[in-house]
Amino acid sequence: MQKVELPPLPYAYDALEPVISKETMTLHHDKHHAAYVNATNAALEKLDKSRKGEMEIDTRAVLRDLTFNLNGHILHSMFWTNMKGTKDNNKPNGEIAKQIDKDFGSFDAFKKEFDTAAKTVEGSGWAVLGFEQNSKQLVIVQIEKHNINNIANLRTLLILDVWEHAFYVDYKNDKAAFVDKWWDIVNWDEVEKRFTL
Repeated sequence: MQKVELPPLPYAYDALEPVISKETMTLHHDKHHAAYVNATNAALEKLDKSRKGEMEIDTRAVLRDLTFNLNGHILHSMFWTNMKGTKDNNKPNGEIAKQIDKDFGSFDAFKKEFDTAAKTVEGSGWAVLGFEQNSKQLVIVQIEKHNINNIANLRTLLILDVWEHAFYVDYKNDKAAFVDKWWDIVNWDEVEKRFTL
């Protein structure tokens, strides 16, 4: 089976300061994301051995581990590219800006709804802006953990990790402050690229 690999960050560990510190980025990428990669590969190896008759496994448990950890790897891989250096009054332009205005009425209305999604995820999880390809509209959803409340056929455009490991070193238990500052580092060029695929 093809193993997954930890992608390098597309910028230096301190590139997102002061919004996200070098310490947080190092722990988040090198420890947390790496752990999802390692656990994904362990699950894939168990499945491979089971298919070859070399090992008996609890398939349901291994598939649950694979789903959780592979989703964690994929979401984190997208999350890193969703950010870039700090920029005040950071807003989208191009086609994604037009679609946001069409579906939410304004950027401010979109931002308010996304903020609410990010700040109210139950437990650990993500806020996601996606493009629902059947109805051709943008939707905001919450993903708990890495695999609960995910919507099939939703093309992910913008994601925000609101697990505590994403902000606790810098913001302690003030998730809302992290969410508010995060808008300064959104990479709208990447969001536009994902939207116009």
